Amino acid sequence: MQIRIDPLSIQDASIAFDWVLRLLHELGDEGDDLGTLNEKKVLKEWEQAGDRYQVFAAKTSDGRIVGVMTLMETFAVYANGNYGIINEMYTDPKFRSAGIGAALIDAAKEYGRARGWERIDVTAPESPGWERTRQFYEKNGFHFTGPKLKFVLK
Repeated sequence: MQIRIDPLSIQDASIAFDWVLRLLHELGDEGDDLGTLNEKKVLKEWEQAGDRYQVFAAKTSDGRIVGVMTLMETFAVYANGNYGIINEMYTDPKFRSAGIGAALIDAAKEYGRARGWERIDVTAPESPGWERTRQFYEKNGFHFTGPKLKFVLK
């Protein structure tokens, strides 16, 4: 299958929102952080983030989107400065194991190298039902470094 990776712009936000909501639906309880999508707030902050925030879409040769990934540049001393975080990535279940996710990760790696990053982080659910997801990331060069914790400011 021929796959092309294209960036999505803020004008394509409805596409990005749709795919992230698909991801959260599949995650179930592990993806319940969102509550209700505040599109106006997200659009404003996406615009403010500028080129530090990227959305990539995996498309078939006829232009059909079969996967999406969001990537954000952040900063930490332990990362020697700027680095990337894959915050959301989702592939249409009918197209899994077809190289879509790997192509999206390759796009993230290429983007990061062009920006001088030394690393990209991703969080994968730890529950047994998501073992395949973690194995996918490890197969694509990621190393498990432990669970992530959060504090909700609402």
